[in-house]
Amino acid sequence: MAVRVLGDTHALGRRLPQLVVGLAVYGASMALMLRSGLGLDPWDVFHQGLQRSIGLSVGAWVTICGALVLLLWIPMRQRPGVGTVANVAMIGAAMDLTLRLFDTPDGLPARIALMVGAILLNGLATGLYIGARLGPGPRDGLMTGLHRRTGRSLRLVRTGIEVTVLVAGILLGGTAGVGTVAYALAIGPLAQVFLPWCTVPGPAETSPQTPRKG
Repeated sequence: MAVRVLGDTHALGRRLPQLVVGLAVYGASMALMLRSGLGLDPWDVFHQGLQRSIGLSVGAWVTICGALVLLLWIPMRQRPGVGTVANVAMIGAAMDLTLRLFDTPDGLPARIALMVGAILLNGLATGLYIGARLGPGPRDGLMTGLHRRTGRSLRLVRTGIEVTVLVAGILLGGTAGVGTVAYALAIGPLAQVFLPWCTVPGPAETSPQTPRKG
């Protein structure tokens, strides 16, 4: 499976560091949400369920599942970017490192605050790594690949994938709760807010004829 650098290379000096920071913050935010104990996003419910049923760390399952999902790109003839491979390699490791540094806080108010902060961080991280324009995450690529292959809407495909992994995760012992609902409602609007701030402009946006805004 060939790996490509997507888009122009003129801003690669910003794009690579932004990608690394975005993926590290993404993994950390997932760990903080887990430590809140109030529910996880659907994929992490699944990862936690695997950890509780089979063993290994949650971060290890994030990496393993990411790699397995990436293999599903082959029959769909999708080509990963540098960011796709980095997503598989970095997020689980960042999650496990953060889990070693933080414990679940005492008291419901502190746990709620941790959950809210984790969702906000996740929105920022999403804007950072997508805005680097170095390739989608493996799960996002699965969604777009299935959309292209089946002709179904992106919303329907994404909902089908996330409901499937959520139900499987719950059956395996993963934690779903108010945090799961809060994440589902908030992550789209948050990504929409952060993405314009974080997207690295292309050549047309930085050429002398087209001044950059902001």
